[in-house]
Amino acid sequence: MALPKLSKLELTIMEALWTKGPCSIREIHDTFPARKRPAYSTVQTMVYRLEVKKALRRTKKISTAFIFEAAVSREAAERKLVDDLLGMFGGGSRRIVAHLIESGSFTREDVREAENLISEHERKDPKEPFQKDGK
Repeated sequence: MALPKLSKLELTIMEALWTKGPCSIREIHDTFPARKRPAYSTVQTMVYRLEVKKALRRTKKISTAFIFEAAVSREAAERKLVDDLLGMFGGGSRRIVAHLIESGSFTREDVREAENLISEHERKDPKEPFQKDGK
């Protein structure tokens, strides 16, 4: 199943489910900061749209309230976002990494972690070398 594309508000709703576990719409609504909290009906509409996208699912009903849980993992959603971002740059990561470095978002610790991930990848599958052409 292809992962759905999620908007910022949808990701915020999913974050509530990833963090708290199964929730009602009211509980999801209450996770928003009071100053930036959308209307309850907006959250309700977005939850139902996420259900249609199969990003979340109903697990049970308590009285008149449905309880929802994430059907997509945080890791899968993050991968989809990164893949979409890379797709906007033709699949190459060089310009994205350059921006992260120039903005100060990419630290020396991030570089060490990336090097460790590359080494781990090469150890797991030595027949398929890590791509060194920036893609």
